Amino acid sequence: MEQISYNEIPQGMFENLRVIEDSIDNSSLETKLLELIRLRVSQKNGCAYCVDMHYKELKHAGETELRLSSLCVWEETPYFTDKERAVLNFADKLTKLNRAPIAPKDYNPLLNHFSKAEICYLTLAITQINTWNRLMKTFQFTPGNYKTNN
Repeated sequence: MEQISYNEIPQGMFENLRVIEDSIDNSSLETKLLELIRLRVSQKNGCAYCVDMHYKELKHAGETELRLSSLCVWEETPYFTDKERAVLNFADKLTKLNRAPIAPKDYNPLLNHFSKAEICYLTLAITQINTWNRLMKTFQFTPGNYKTNN
């Protein structure tokens, strides 16, 4: 049961977050990669609403069941590219902070695949889905009802 309904959210709150989402979505980063980040971070945070949403978005984008079901154990599988592995590792580290700066061993692999501007957008995408996860875990929107566009 929802603790805070959609109608009880202060006007402008979601709209302002959507402006940030639009900025990320309009960056040079691939949509599928962004959705992979969003699903992985949502899994780590245990956000059922966001897991449902981003699973469906990836499925709609043509992602395979094998990769979707293996994302929670991505480190142990051969199904993800070096580029995706660098991003997933970075997302894992940035989602569960340990009070230390992000280590070069976790940051430097990104430089093999992304410009510094793109790394800025990756960082923003990770922090943004962490924000959404925390909102949904507080509001307790019901998972399972999300529908993709198209």
